[in-house]
Amino acid sequence: MQAFSFNAEEESLRQPRVVRVGLIQNSIALPTSALFLDQKRAIMEKVRPMIEAAGAARVNILCLQEAWMMPFAFCTREKRWCEFAEPVDGETIQFLQELAQKYNMVIVSPILERDLNHGETIWNTAVIIGNHGNIIGIHRKNHIPRVGDFNESTYYMEGNTGHPVFETTFGKIGVNICYGRHHPLNWLAFGLNGAEIVFNPSATVGELSEPMWPIEARNAAISNSYFVGSINRVGTEVFPNPFTSGDGKPQHPDFGHFYGSSHISAPDASCTPSLSRYRDGLLVSDMDLNLCRQLKDKWGFRMTARYDMYSKLLSQYLKPGFSPQVIVDPALGKRV
Repeated sequence: MQAFSFNAEEESLRQPRVVRVGLIQNSIALPTSALFLDQKRAIMEKVRPMIEAAGAARVNILCLQEAWMMPFAFCTREKRWCEFAEPVDGETIQFLQELAQKYNMVIVSPILERDLNHGETIWNTAVIIGNHGNIIGIHRKNHIPRVGDFNESTYYMEGNTGHPVFETTFGKIGVNICYGRHHPLNWLAFGLNGAEIVFNPSATVGELSEPMWPIEARNAAISNSYFVGSINRVGTEVFPNPFTSGDGKPQHPDFGHFYGSSHISAPDASCTPSLSRYRDGLLVSDMDLNLCRQLKDKWGFRMTARYDMYSKLLSQYLKPGFSPQVIVDPALGKRV
């Protein structure tokens, strides 16, 4: 467990708005060859004391890692892993609702969702549980990777919930699930909707993304004047059947190493140290949400942005006949 704090300047007309945020990163609890029910229950029992520790530390908002209740099996393309999908009010959420109510804590729980009302469609979903144990709402992953071993579109497609911001007792929060962190406009949309904290629950491996990990969230926090909580699972998950990807590499039984390194970034460009690359961990940080407005006032990013210009370009780009605005040097001798 590691603990930190972010402060804001004292104001005359507003009281401090200090919120305590927790991030949990964890490895799986049993081999992926174990019975699915045993795997799921073992992860829940492994994470329970970490959630209890967050509650004992009086965390107000807690976020877990992407698809925390299962191995990240979406590299395998084997459909049997769909068994882990469950309704929004299923066993995993019921387990967390009790803890949320017990500790007066908002919990963000990313799960593999099975939408019973729409043909049992599967989604990669974050469920936001209120501090009274109620379900505030859901957000489904906007951007689905198709790179390396990440064959997630075998299981679910892009989400349909937009960029919702959830107003909780402790502040306004958004959830930018995993691959969405590579898309600046995705971050922007949560900011335009008023987020003060955006969580990025992830499952990403060292060879693919580790050099980018400490940069993207920090950039998002700065440019959107909000806090970002980055959560990544930890460990190497070995699957029973080797698999291949579209990159020409020989078949292999694992994704690679999930490097953890969860951390929090602030709108003033500061950030916490990261949790371990190899061990489970709980990061706790106090943050004064007044800092969000103070940085908006300082830099004026919203005021100086040219949304009218951007929207015009984007609307043109979406048309089949779009032509890039490129001015060619006449000395190049190109034919028009």
